[in-house]
Amino acid sequence: MSKEVIALSIRELERLRIIQKVMDKKIRQVDGATLLGLSDRQVRNIIGKIRSEGDKGIAHGNRGREARNKTPKELEERIALIIEEKYADFGPTLASEQLLKHEGIKISHEKVRQIMIGQGIWKVRKRRDGPVYKWRERKEYRGELVQLDGSHHEWLEDRGPKMVFMGYIDDATNRTYGRFYDHEGVYPAMDSMERYIGRYGLPQSLYLDKHSTYKTIRRPYVEEELRGRQAETQFERAVGELKIEMIHADSPQAKGRVERLFGTLQDRLIKEMRLAKISSIEEANVFLEGYLEGYNKRFSRAPKREGDLHRPVPDDVNLRDIFCIKGIRTINDGYIIQWKKRLFILDTPSLVLRRRKVEVQEQFTGEITFKYKDRSLEFHEVFEVKPKKEEVKLAVHRPRKKSKYRPATDHPWHRPFRNLPDKW
Repeated sequence: MSKEVIALSIRELERLRIIQKVMDKKIRQVDGATLLGLSDRQVRNIIGKIRSEGDKGIAHGNRGREARNKTPKELEERIALIIEEKYADFGPTLASEQLLKHEGIKISHEKVRQIMIGQGIWKVRKRRDGPVYKWRERKEYRGELVQLDGSHHEWLEDRGPKMVFMGYIDDATNRTYGRFYDHEGVYPAMDSMERYIGRYGLPQSLYLDKHSTYKTIRRPYVEEELRGRQAETQFERAVGELKIEMIHADSPQAKGRVERLFGTLQDRLIKEMRLAKISSIEEANVFLEGYLEGYNKRFSRAPKREGDLHRPVPDDVNLRDIFCIKGIRTINDGYIIQWKKRLFILDTPSLVLRRRKVEVQEQFTGEITFKYKDRSLEFHEVFEVKPKKEEVKLAVHRPRKKSKYRPATDHPWHRPFRNLPDKW
């Protein structure tokens, strides 16, 4: 064996050993081809190369040659300069997409990764060993299960206010819907849910965490106990009225699909909005409409089974009467209803309504409606004028307390008992 063999890899050395046995007629070509996983014709070609070139003929003919499709050095330097100036905190995949979109440079994300590693912009991350969770298979139908959660993050970085992304992802297809709000609470949850239903319909079930908006730990009210219902939040009540099942996850890993969605958007969407110079919630929601359309075309997948389990909203259901704040109040003897420290008096009092319970509906616009047996009641608000402090002092007469009488020091009570008779 010549010195050229030193440059060969271990795999090529093993292949060369078998080929030499074939050349020495110790084994047949067919048997050698079986051991190498090649055809006997390929074995004959390799034997011919070894006889003409020596042992280095076992190596591939392109070894040591420069690839025809190799990226020119000047282009690599230009790409490295652009990435360092504009996309320094981008990942290789997103950076390659932006190079094509904004710079007109078509290059694979793997080549971008190599360039970024060479420039010290990207560091290779080692995979961390963490706990293993049981894998749950996707649902089979679109609309069978939708995961919902809110993502608190610096979506606008330092260009605008803090925002919360209320995100929805279909479990079967990865189809994503979302909207930005200034907080995570009853209004963002109801408003985003109403918008989702208006676009896709009523899903079969919702999968979410135990945030106080979606799950309560309080004890049930008397009205809830009388109806045999558990304590629920306003959002739970609204979803229950629409016959949507709510499933609460016990850990973030249980709703991993929506958590991974947030990780992707926190990497990609933030940088896209930075390039578009988005600086307000209104601008972000307008930008999000077009962004999610392209995002779903690229990252959504076909469901396992054809069919959409989203249900249309029934004709007799008004979403406005469901996605609001509701409560039960009693009409007192003066036909007055109290609601959140405010007083309302009925315009058309009736003996039938005395001490009756009515349903209060407060819209997020501030509009209030009182309903008794699905009939709206007419009313107006009354304001109690608080009396001034002087009037309160005059109105409330408090009797003056008598001070304790203490006799003077020369009072007879303080004199010593003298000249007292023998018998008292």
